[in-house]
Amino acid sequence: MQENKNPKQPTPLIPNLYFVILLITLILNAVIVPQLQNARVKEVSYNVFMDLTSQKKIDKVQVDTNQIVFTEKGQSAIYKTGVMTDPDLTQRLYNAGADFRTDIVHVQTPMEKLLYNWVIPIIFMIIFWQILSRQFSSLASKMGGGMGGGLGGSPFGNFGKSNAKEYVKSTDGIHFHDVAGEDEAKESLQEIVQYLKDPSRYTAIGAQMPKGILLVGPPGTGKTLLAKAVAGESNVPFFSISGSEFVEMFVGMGASKVRDLFQQAKAKAPCIVFIDEIDAIGGKRTAGSIGGNDEREQTLNQLLTEMDGFEGNSGVIILAATNRPESLDPALLRPGRFDRRIPVELPDLKGREEILKVHAKKVRLADNVNFHTIARMASGASGAELANIINEAALRAVRSGRKVANQQDLEESVETVIAGYQKKNAVLTDKEKATVAYHEIGHALVAALQSHSAPVQKITIIPRTSGALGYTLQVEEHDKYLYSKEDLLNKICTYTAGRAAEEVEFGVITTGASNDIEQATKIARALITQYGMDPQFGMVQLSQRDSRYLGDETHSTCSEKTLEEIDKRVVTLVQEQHDKAVALLRENKDKLNELAQFLYEKETITGEQFMDILNRPSAYASLAKPLHSDESLQ
Repeated sequence: MQENKNPKQPTPLIPNLYFVILLITLILNAVIVPQLQNARVKEVSYNVFMDLTSQKKIDKVQVDTNQIVFTEKGQSAIYKTGVMTDPDLTQRLYNAGADFRTDIVHVQTPMEKLLYNWVIPIIFMIIFWQILSRQFSSLASKMGGGMGGGLGGSPFGNFGKSNAKEYVKSTDGIHFHDVAGEDEAKESLQEIVQYLKDPSRYTAIGAQMPKGILLVGPPGTGKTLLAKAVAGESNVPFFSISGSEFVEMFVGMGASKVRDLFQQAKAKAPCIVFIDEIDAIGGKRTAGSIGGNDEREQTLNQLLTEMDGFEGNSGVIILAATNRPESLDPALLRPGRFDRRIPVELPDLKGREEILKVHAKKVRLADNVNFHTIARMASGASGAELANIINEAALRAVRSGRKVANQQDLEESVETVIAGYQKKNAVLTDKEKATVAYHEIGHALVAALQSHSAPVQKITIIPRTSGALGYTLQVEEHDKYLYSKEDLLNKICTYTAGRAAEEVEFGVITTGASNDIEQATKIARALITQYGMDPQFGMVQLSQRDSRYLGDETHSTCSEKTLEEIDKRVVTLVQEQHDKAVALLRENKDKLNELAQFLYEKETITGEQFMDILNRPSAYASLAKPLHSDESLQ
């Protein structure tokens, strides 16, 4: 899709501008100008006038039928007083040396009044308004927004106008084949495409297409890409706007933008309107809440009204995306508004492989690249993360001076996304390196000794930028959707095995197990509070997830007393699995020493090398010496 660089602009409202200028000029002439003129002449008593006359201080004098206007010698101020019956006034003024005038205060002619009071002010205000609007327009263009444009370039002209970007079809437009790994979502949206291409098939039978379709899923799964693909497949105009763009500082402006957006959509029907991150304006309304956002609620109310006003077969389809569906207002989700809800979940193994192949078309790869292996290693990755893996592999190939990316580049890029870049300048002491080696082998060995653990893919003790001094990569053969209680307990045992190996070999513990402790505790608590697998509490929900797609944050739904019991049970579960890990490592102490020695020397070993050493006859293992001995560290 290509952004329309020349969208139709609203007609400038010049008459309105002239009306405003005329009104301001009228007010100036009626109120302000007379006050300014009167402020030039100071009114005094007749006694002051007589005193100045006797002192021969009168400079200029103008005697009218109802007032006397005069000035004082050496002063610029103008004075006026009333007229009294005084036959000798003219002679006294003459004797005092007064200068008789008739225009001390100039009386404008009708032409002068028109010129000075109307023409010049109007011209000045038009010039000032134009300069001000240009300054605002220049500032808006630098900030990437259009504040100017309406009202003949007024800086307030675009308030209430929608910021939706209109895209038109391009030669390299996005289609469904550009979106991989979301077959179910594409199948659901295919019906929308068919309707936009040939609505008569549906109107003939009396069917109505959904007014709104909500795409829900974690970040990076391709919700926006799917919306553009629908527009590309159906070859119709595509309006795109973010929910946050409706929020304004002035109450009512967001609602005005909603009205303008729907007016544009109706004019371009059939078309697609895509609202990204709709939770910014579609959040649940709360009655009587302190500090509520009136602007957001008014915007939401206007959106609800506009969607109700849409005819069923108007040819306008509203697509929206969010990763917080639980926060949306129920009125927005009812049938008649957003009729259909399409989940866009994280891709499975096959989906990840297809996504990697789509993004791999953009870079030069070696012929022997195995996408299946990379897809297995990237378990749980989103489409955006998979695209980043391909790009990181290409960057690594460039850094190595090669023109194509190979399998090693892709595998290393997966590790980069998971754990960060290698810290080549980090130098560990021999003791720290030996501790990390035993720690990581402890994880791998316990995982291998348990029947329900994922196979080990790679073990390394090279520090990473994420802060990890080493890590053990386990890769499932296939995607797993259900976990038994034994699976979860084995995971806890594997997480505790790093600390257990330190205890078994060195008799001390280090801070290296902080993340392991966090993960083990999280699984143990979920086992009790979410999955109902603990016999003490039974099949009862004791906590609730705050968001399905944004992290694993939960809040408790039980009493404080029950929480204390849960905490005790979590400690017991983790401790039991830790004791199990210690027992397994003591039973296989020779293998622990041999594997740790090999990892200490090589720094990185593959899953095949690990299993080869593990499956050797015990005679090989008996030759290995503990790394903490002086002889082995030499």
